[in-house]
Amino acid sequence: MTVITLISSNKCFGGLQKIYSHKSKELDCEMKFAIFLPPASDGGCFPVLYWLSGLECNETNFIQKAGAQRYAADNGLIVVCPDTSPRGVSLPGEDDSWDFGSGAGFYVDASVDPWSKHYKMFSYVTQELIDVINTNFPTIPDKQSIAGHSMGGHGALICALKNPGMYKSVSAFAPICNPSKCPWGLKAFGGYFGESNKEEWKNWDATELVAGYNGPPLELYIDQGSEDTFLKDGQLLPHNLVDACKAAQLPCVLHMREGYNHSYYYVGSFIGDHIAYHARHLK
Repeated sequence: MTVITLISSNKCFGGLQKIYSHKSKELDCEMKFAIFLPPASDGGCFPVLYWLSGLECNETNFIQKAGAQRYAADNGLIVVCPDTSPRGVSLPGEDDSWDFGSGAGFYVDASVDPWSKHYKMFSYVTQELIDVINTNFPTIPDKQSIAGHSMGGHGALICALKNPGMYKSVSAFAPICNPSKCPWGLKAFGGYFGESNKEEWKNWDATELVAGYNGPPLELYIDQGSEDTFLKDGQLLPHNLVDACKAAQLPCVLHMREGYNHSYYYVGSFIGDHIAYHARHLK
């Protein structure tokens, strides 16, 4: 059984917002995660929403900026927010840039050295973290969903598409939808999988994965601000994903939010809609 250590605890909307650390076997380093526990009026168990944050973020950004606890409390959901990458593993170059290495794990399992020893965020999020949460908190193990923002939106989409039936629902704010075709993804995938192994890149790209999805009914629920500079710069490519979903006959909803950008002001404006969406699927 994994030992978890409490770092902080704050009462919030009748529930508790906590942060824990633990030694990750998958990543071979100390990791942190935040967890919101809703008010337990009857001592029962709760569904879980996993939230994956974006580039440069850690386990605190979402819980401090999105205002999600109010909606999680109202809907009786546990919300779990892991860090976005391993930390302090002393790999050469891990802290050299903001969009690769520390804070930029891209929720993939790296396959080339030196990254393959520690950068296994996909396995951490979809296996080890779930085991830690289900073992230590009052969850309903077969009722979990996943969501994220930007790089974390990419992570949420691939976690759901590569694990049919694991999550009841998936949603994403401004996700990196087609990373094998955008500058952020080219840099990350080239580093984590190797420049010459581009066939493997497709296994970690939501736009490529939808064609091969074979599992229970799944809708991709996408939110995108119209004034997002990263949308305009070709980093996000949501319409590539929408077109791929149409071709694969996989349901996909794209909400374009007029005037909104990439920030947590935007996420906070619509997080209530997303939590209500997941609550409907989880309950």
